[in-house]
Amino acid sequence: MLGGVRVPHSHGLYGHSDADVLLHAIADALLGAAGAGDIGQHFPPEEARYKDADSRDLLSQIVELIQKRGWRVGNVDATLIAEVPKIGPYAERMCMVIAACLGVERSAVNLKATTNESMGFIGRGEGIAALAIATLYPLATPDAPER
Repeated sequence: MLGGVRVPHSHGLYGHSDADVLLHAIADALLGAAGAGDIGQHFPPEEARYKDADSRDLLSQIVELIQKRGWRVGNVDATLIAEVPKIGPYAERMCMVIAACLGVERSAVNLKATTNESMGFIGRGEGIAALAIATLYPLATPDAPER
């Protein structure tokens, strides 16, 4: 699973939940922007109830958490770093899934992909990395743009 989309490939990602590295990076970006820790604090890997958890559900729960703290998602920008699989054919669907999880318009989600130019574990195709940044707006601010 990448970006909430099943991407066919000979290898999968390993993790306690569904190991969706992209959604986990977005989750951490949201939590960080809200000053609310990280995904591991809210969904500890040692808790059996999160075994094989769907990261789309975890991301939706994080949106609820930040809303309870008085924030709403403005936008998210993310980058997947992987040699394989190629992300292009799935990018738009990923953006739609992410937007739905976040409760924002599709235009508030940006996704890029790059390779690691054959260097390191990512370059050897042994793993994938993701980076994300999120903008949050206070819920009660009248001048915050609507999404």
